[in-house]
Order: sequence, then C-alpha cells, then structure tokens
Amino acid sequence: MKRILLVVLVLIGLQTQAQQSNPAYFCCDSITYWTDQGQGLFIGLDTTNIVHNPDSIQVYWGVCANGGLCYAGDGMSDYFPQITTSDTIKVGYDVYIYENGSVEICSIEDWLVYDQGVNNWVLINMMPTNIEELVIEKFNDNKIYDLTGKELREVPRGVPYIRNRKLYINTKR
Repeated sequence: MKRILLVVLVLIGLQTQAQQSNPAYFCCDSITYWTDQGQGLFIGLDTTNIVHNPDSIQVYWGVCANGGLCYAGDGMSDYFPQITTSDTIKVGYDVYIYENGSVEICSIEDWLVYDQGVNNWVLINMMPTNIEELVIEKFNDNKIYDLTGKELREVPRGVPYIRNRKLYINTKR
C-alpha cells in the first residue's frame, strides 16, 4: 500500500512540474492588422506570427471617420465602403483567441490617414507637436512645517523644520 501511495505522489509531482515548465505565451503580442489600398477601407487581421494554434478566433472591428460616424464589422477581414481616402480614421479591434478552454482578449485603437505617396493607410504619429514651458511662481509665506509637511505654529527646538523651501534646525535654548 505504501508503494502505491508513493507512486501516486511521484506521478502527481511529475505532472505538476510538467505543467509549470510551459512558459506563458500571450498571442496579443503576435497579431497585427493590415489595410489595403483603394476607395473604402479593406482591413484584416494578420496572424502569421502566432506561435500557438488557437482553436478559434473572433474579431470585432470598429472604424470611425472624421465626422464622428462609426461603423462596426466582424470577421478576420472586413470592408468599410463608407470610408474615403480623405478621412482621418480611428480603427479599433477586439480579438477573442480561444485555446484549450481559455480565452485571451486583445484590443487596440489606432489613428490612420491615407498616404497618397504609398497608396495606403498609415499610422498618424501621435507625438505632441508643441509643449509650452510651465512657469512656477515661488511662493514664500514664511510658514513653518515639520518634515512630514504638517504646518507648525512655532519654531521647534532641536528638530529639523522647513521654512520657505529650506531646511533649518533651531539649536538655541
């Protein structure tokens, strides 16, 4: 009986080690989308870099144009004929990747503009174009604070305190 119990415990331990040896893999890092040139917007999910073989994938698209009109679609690819090449658009997707009884949800939102030079939709660089310098006015009110920021009524003796952004210690008795 002891041998059977020992064998069962060893098998359970080996099974646990086998499950822990597989590192986590996130498919969201491996998917992107493509757009196609032409009038309207052809768009599709690019899954060529997924390492795993998911059981199924569901894709839900959302595309919004300049005027605030938004359109929904689904499937691995879709076509939005309402979009024109003069639009600045926001493209978003939610991808549900089902594998071995679990689901991973990937979401993204990008702004695109049609580039006549490459005849395709390209990402808009959303970096700031202007940053104004902040001016901070120093305010000296002669208030006294302890090191925790609590305002004091009088200068403490023998302990550090702060007045007008400077650190002091009163050593007079």
